[in-house]
This record gives sequence, C-alpha cells and structure tokens, in this order.
Amino acid sequence: MSRWEDRGDIPRGAAYDDRWAQMAERGESVHGEVDLVTRLAPPGAAVLDAGCGTGRVAIELAHRGYEVVGVDLDSAMLDLAREKAPELAWLQGDLANSVVTDSAGHQRLFDAVVAAGNVMIFLERGTEAAVVANLAAHLRPGGVLVAGFQLSDAYLQLHVYDALAQRNGLALESRYSTWEGTPFDGGDYAVSVHRVDAAAIDR
Repeated sequence: MSRWEDRGDIPRGAAYDDRWAQMAERGESVHGEVDLVTRLAPPGAAVLDAGCGTGRVAIELAHRGYEVVGVDLDSAMLDLAREKAPELAWLQGDLANSVVTDSAGHQRLFDAVVAAGNVMIFLERGTEAAVVANLAAHLRPGGVLVAGFQLSDAYLQLHVYDALAQRNGLALESRYSTWEGTPFDGGDYAVSVHRVDAAAIDR
C-alpha cells in the first residue's frame, strides 16, 4: 500500500480541489508548478504529469498549450480529473511500472515529467528506485524530471533521490525551495530539476 492510500487525513477529490480554489480566492498563486515547467520546456512540448491527482497541474499546462498526459493510482482523483477535462489523456496506474504508449502501442517519450504534490514521498515504501527509473525512461534526450517534496528523515531523503536520478542518467540542473524558484536554502522542502545527461545514458 502506498503512503498516499495509508493517509486518511488528506482531502481527496472535490475536497482536495477546494483547498486550491480557496487559495486562488485569496489571491495566492496556485500554478507555481506550471510556471516552472514553462520555463523549462516550450509551449507545445509533451509533459507527463506523474501523480496527477485531480488534474490541477495537467489542465493548466494544457491551457497554456502543452501536450499533457496524466497518470495516477487513485481512481477517485482521476474520475474528477476526467470530469473536469475529458479531452485530456488520463491513465490509472502505478508510477513504478506504468508505461505510457502511443496509438501504435509504442512507449511515449516526453520533454518533461513533473511530480508535484509530494508524489515522491507518498509512494509505496521501497518503490522509489523503480519510480525514478520509470519516469526517467519516459524522457526524451534533453528532457527534464521536476519533482517537489517535503524533506524528512522519515521520507525520501534528498541525497538518496539525487543518487537514484544519477543512476538513471539524470544530472541535477537546479534546485529550489519553492515552485516559484526561491533558491534552495537547505530547508524542509525542495524542488529539484534533473535533466537527461546525454553523455550518461544512451536513448
């Protein structure tokens, strides 16, 4: 069981969306993840929203001209995403082994993979290596993996995540303490940008 499924205190579905709606009503930024992706990949680029939930990030990316696929394990969250944007591609699956394919059945490659919303620390324990490997395998040469998550000894530690990324041909390009691009200060939250290292991996 994933830690997401094990956490009964986290709002799901419409209740999850309500949190972001209330933030927007207060004038707070709710699209920091998307703003960062737009600085890393041009409009029209293909983006995989890994752990897409109710589709907040994927839908905004699509509105800004990106080609988006969302993948999540939680069927209830995906049902709401499909209701909000039925024209987009929503796939239910485990990030450790799900393969996104095209109409011909070939694995798709993306310009960017984004894992927002603490996805990396809600995974089933012990699957982190498989998830990073699978996400890296869905990147084109030069593509970026962007992940933001809380840092704690109880969760995935940053040096471990970096090592998993490096093992899969991804080099750390930048790191922030917020999605808005605040320089990383060694605090309890990090947004990491790793790019496919052409010298380290043969696509």
